[in-house]
Amino acid sequence: MSSTGHCCHSSPPSDQIPPINRRLAIMGSIFLAVFAISFLAPFEALNDSMLSYLTIIWWAVLVGLLLGGVIDYFVPDGFIVRVLGKRSKVTLINAVIAGFLMSACSHGILAIAIQLYKKGASVPAVITFLLASPWANLPMTVLLFGFFGWKGILFVGGAMVIALITGLIFTFLDELGWIEGPAKDVQVEDISWDRVKNFDLQKSVKGVAAGSVSLANMVLWWILIGILAAALIGAYVPAHWFMQYLGPDFTGMLVTLLFATVLEVCSEGTSPIAFEIFNKTGALGNPFIFLMAGVATDYTEIGLLWTNIGRRTAIWLPVVTVPQILVFAVLLNKFAS
Repeated sequence: MSSTGHCCHSSPPSDQIPPINRRLAIMGSIFLAVFAISFLAPFEALNDSMLSYLTIIWWAVLVGLLLGGVIDYFVPDGFIVRVLGKRSKVTLINAVIAGFLMSACSHGILAIAIQLYKKGASVPAVITFLLASPWANLPMTVLLFGFFGWKGILFVGGAMVIALITGLIFTFLDELGWIEGPAKDVQVEDISWDRVKNFDLQKSVKGVAAGSVSLANMVLWWILIGILAAALIGAYVPAHWFMQYLGPDFTGMLVTLLFATVLEVCSEGTSPIAFEIFNKTGALGNPFIFLMAGVATDYTEIGLLWTNIGRRTAIWLPVVTVPQILVFAVLLNKFAS
């Protein structure tokens, strides 16, 4: 395996909650300033857009950070390596199953995925988990069936297939040394559940909080950038404009891909937009691009991978996934619309 070259910091001591770092403090201040200004009358549209996005995703981000803290404090590194750290098809299937059982949206999943990587999960498993979670999880399966009927299974199945294929390709890239290696070398035998067996409420709360704050320092500033950009677009780009240009032809799919890159904030939030695209265009492939490519090309996600795992992983993600998504979308437009 190649050297890691990532930017993940080691977890802080379990009894010490780290301070907010500089990047999060700066971005948080900018976000709060823009949010405060949005309450002025000339910026009412921006205020509505920001409140809409915050209402949709605040709980998912919070759950993701808390779960990341729980994983950091309670789950032994060796257990993560055993389940998600090997170069095998079983590991990738485990990652898809883990994604299916998650109920956080894409930005909540980002926090959990980075935490899994810190604990020893392989890059292919993390990428597979990341791609499967937002669209192949149980709550979204129900939601997609509600919007699209039986055709919702095509979205869920497509997400799982693309996640697995991408995981296999990333495994090959890992073997070639073309992506970053694991965050740490952990022996599988080093599995100790002492913090679960000898549970102490006070120590556990402080330990989970320390892990959550450490994780927030790594991921939350990027999430705030994503929310701010999406809110600006939602406020000032007319909805009818992109509906008009998202046709079932190849140009329309590329435009859909562009919008997915900047608009993807939360799976539960973008699924109604995807359904509206389907209603306007009658093409099933375009909403699939909007949903799936948003996860694969979203600059928030790529930025987080770049800073927490490495630039090679971040660059390879859209290179590997976008062609698959476009091919699947073409097939949907041809045979399922």
